[in-house]
Amino acid sequence: MSNIEILKRLYKDYTSKFLKNLLLAVFFSIIVAISTSSIAWLLDPAIKKLFIEKDQKLIIIIPIAIIISFATKGVSLYFAKIILIGVAEEVKKILQFEMLSSFIKADTQYIDTRHSGKSISNLNFDVEQIKNLLSRAFLILFKDGLTLIGLLIVMFYQNWKLSIIAMIMIPLASLIAKKLGKRMGKVTTEAQVKSGDLNKHLIELFKNHKLIKIFQREKYEEDRSEKFINALKEKSKKIEIIFSRPSSIMETLTGIVIAIIIFYSGKLIFNDEIGINNFFSFLAAMMLAYQPVRALATLNLGINQGISAGRRILPIIDYENKILANDSKPILKLNNADIKFNNVNYSYDENKIILKNINIEIDGGKMNAIVGLSGAGKSTLLNLIPRIYDKSSGDITIDNQSIYEINLASLRNQISIVDQNTTLFDDTIFNNIIYAKPDAAQEEVFEASRLSMSEDFIKKLDKGFNTLVGENGIRLSGGERQRISIARAFLRKSKIILLDEPTSSLDSETEGKIQLALKKLTENKTTIVIAHRLSTIQNSNKIFVIDNGKVVSIGTHKELLNNSNIYNNFYNKQIKNN
Repeated sequence: MSNIEILKRLYKDYTSKFLKNLLLAVFFSIIVAISTSSIAWLLDPAIKKLFIEKDQKLIIIIPIAIIISFATKGVSLYFAKIILIGVAEEVKKILQFEMLSSFIKADTQYIDTRHSGKSISNLNFDVEQIKNLLSRAFLILFKDGLTLIGLLIVMFYQNWKLSIIAMIMIPLASLIAKKLGKRMGKVTTEAQVKSGDLNKHLIELFKNHKLIKIFQREKYEEDRSEKFINALKEKSKKIEIIFSRPSSIMETLTGIVIAIIIFYSGKLIFNDEIGINNFFSFLAAMMLAYQPVRALATLNLGINQGISAGRRILPIIDYENKILANDSKPILKLNNADIKFNNVNYSYDENKIILKNINIEIDGGKMNAIVGLSGAGKSTLLNLIPRIYDKSSGDITIDNQSIYEINLASLRNQISIVDQNTTLFDDTIFNNIIYAKPDAAQEEVFEASRLSMSEDFIKKLDKGFNTLVGENGIRLSGGERQRISIARAFLRKSKIILLDEPTSSLDSETEGKIQLALKKLTENKTTIVIAHRLSTIQNSNKIFVIDNGKVVSIGTHKELLNNSNIYNNFYNKQIKNN
């Protein structure tokens, strides 16, 4: 998008909703402009009447008028700022919500490619830049723009020749700001990247804190942290330096212009072309015009920052899911819940093919297992069934219904996943279980916890089901977290169960309890399990052996021992050597 298109979009989709507020801010900006201009204009009669003509009648009136002008300016400026701050915060809220909503609704494939730290930076750093564009830039545009126009009127009223000289500052300031604006856009983007890197590092510190302690890498991580902070500091410093440059340049320009004005004014006064009162009124107007000229000179910098931020944020908001809900399509109707893969291929991109020509039949109501080396494509295959990922080509059917031609919600309603990395929210145990079925009755949650063998350990907790589990369930053991995950699956009562190495990181005692719970869960259900321990899948109806993205063998445990070298090797390493 071009700069103009981004600005139009920001106005049309966000700012225009608060048009009444903006118009009110413009009204107060007009009052600020009139008040400021009147201050300069009042110096003319004040000097003429009080100091030259010595008119005692105005000795009180003019000072009071000046006080009223300053007070009106201050109050109006306050209200203009308050209104624009309110609008900017509302727009910030809307942008942040739309970004979070986009992330929530987005395909998992898209989220997997996102840099978490940069996404946080987008949500905070970039949105803040747009907020500044709407609050500060808008205020500068109207308040300072109108004030400058009013002061120029006063200046031309006093003497047009001096005004022409004074106006030399305006195009010079604009030219300087334009050049600095291009640099500002680049530096702001760089700062956003460094902010994202720092956010990512912070996430890693929290996630891997135990690892840091075990390997005593505190000093190493401190040094890394310092590097990230320094990198962001340098970019932030550059931004502030660029913002400061117009100030020093404007000070020099103002000094030169004032010197020329005083020199030329002296000649005009000597020739009686201008009075002392007119000169001081003009000079006051010109000095007051310094601030709006300076502000308008930096306006381009703020606009460029906001545009750069919009260029990064709007594509996130505009992201369109590739995996569509298809609400108008038929509801999935299950019988046996047989699953078939027909020439299914999947790849992240052209250079990384994960699954190749998958042709398998998964019998409904029975246990099916997938084995293979790490990276063979096992988890990817599993994720294709609920359409967490979507195939590159081919078709997947459930009871002869293509999952791509049915309502997506009806598909996912029939599927539960128990993963090796159980995901829990920083909430109560009760809320984590009921997350799978929000409309479930309390008794259903309790029953799910009993079936998953979670009830005993939950009751031992001080607050029972109201116990907060901490970030990602940190206050629970691995086995306890896994049982909460199984409880969700029980509560959901899905006909298709996907198990992705659910016991891989558990001790033998805990694994035994989990296996009992899983046996209950998967009874008469279409179950697909990825297991690293072959002892847990020996009784599977079918076992699929995957190697390098291909299904190379299919059969029962006994059949594969006889005809699959890969499976045989797994078995020999895990069973015979124990």
